[in-house]
Amino acid sequence: AVRIDLDATLAPFLASLAYYAVIALVLIAVLGMIGIETASLLTVLGASALAIGLAMQGTLSNVAAGVMLLLFRPFKVGDSVDIGGTAGKVMEVRLFSTCLSTPDNVEITVPNAQVFGNTIKNFSANDTRRNDIVVGISYDDDIGLAIQTIEDVLARDDRVLPDPKPAVAVLEMADSSVNIGVRPWCTTADYWDLRCDLMRALKEQLETAGCSIPYPQTDVHLHQVG
Repeated sequence: AVRIDLDATLAPFLASLAYYAVIALVLIAVLGMIGIETASLLTVLGASALAIGLAMQGTLSNVAAGVMLLLFRPFKVGDSVDIGGTAGKVMEVRLFSTCLSTPDNVEITVPNAQVFGNTIKNFSANDTRRNDIVVGISYDDDIGLAIQTIEDVLARDDRVLPDPKPAVAVLEMADSSVNIGVRPWCTTADYWDLRCDLMRALKEQLETAGCSIPYPQTDVHLHQVG
């Protein structure tokens, strides 16, 4: 027996295509068995198909877009993507639509034409990703001490990749703080866990080192007249 292995992205699409093709063939066969002339019927169906195709351009464009998605493979089943502002994990590429699942387990169905015609961000495509974190310190704090503390926190976490080297630098003099950019690299699988752990560790270690985490505030000065 010959066994063909199809990946999880291609299989549902081909299954849907085969389903509708089988229905059409069975219908034609049944009509032939009950005595209806299928040759003339096919001619009529061909003309009707042209008219229906013109009337259903939007639906057929979804099928064409589904084929293009399978050819160019901007994502596969299981990838985390953002499609025109709609984010989620790809669950299935169907004949007419693509099914996504959001982190809070909501199913989103997007027509294939909108998927292929939109900007697609694939967060799972590469093996590594960079975390971009901004940490604010007070204008009264020692910038050198803060940077050294941040670098120590990164060095102690094995999930931070040594290459490319993490970048730690002053980004801007903001209204209420001096903002320091923290940009470590990690594997894609560690991205969110590392980000959450670093946010906590950076706050705690900076405070232990004597740095403060400022927040926007308003000073009101009262001047007595007369």
